[in-house]
Amino acid sequence: MKRADIELLLNQAKLLTNHSHFVIIGSLSILGAAERPPESMTVSIDVDLYPRDDPGRASEMASHLGLGSAFEEEHGFYADPVSPRLASLPEGWESRMIPIKFQSGVTAWFIEPNDAAVSKYVRSEPRDRAWIRGGLSAGILSMPTIEYRLQETYADDSEIDLAKQSIKEDKAWLAEKDFGRHPDRKIRKGARRGNER
Repeated sequence: MKRADIELLLNQAKLLTNHSHFVIIGSLSILGAAERPPESMTVSIDVDLYPRDDPGRASEMASHLGLGSAFEEEHGFYADPVSPRLASLPEGWESRMIPIKFQSGVTAWFIEPNDAAVSKYVRSEPRDRAWIRGGLSAGILSMPTIEYRLQETYADDSEIDLAKQSIKEDKAWLAEKDFGRHPDRKIRKGARRGNER
């Protein structure tokens, strides 16, 4: 999926809803921060969205642009109309959205990547974890930022615990990955300790 695909979909959504501003959440929100993100972050073919100024009209898009529609059959991707309350997002996420105004006149308001990552950690499904690791590897996501914003996220205790466990696993994965790239770091540290004796 590319930004051009988002523009194509939003142009059709505008015809149906008479709105030109749409919020994009979920995996494909990464297209706001990065025009060419890692492929693992854009494999989804469903665009989670709703009209920014009238979220209640999101469902109107389902039959024309949603799963099983003629639009999906022609283009290979589809709209997944959602509620603003669907995702567990940190406090202040709305002020951090990334607007992209397309030449056709529609504007996509993309969830900031670290806010999207928090929501994905709360869910922690395999596809969410793959998306997050793709972003961490590419330097698009910041683990300290994610950890801080998780503290400002309302979710069930069990969901927060799951998110914390997933973060712990990914921090260990990152450390191992970093050591694989720089195996001499441990040797240098050991050498320094030896010189101090």
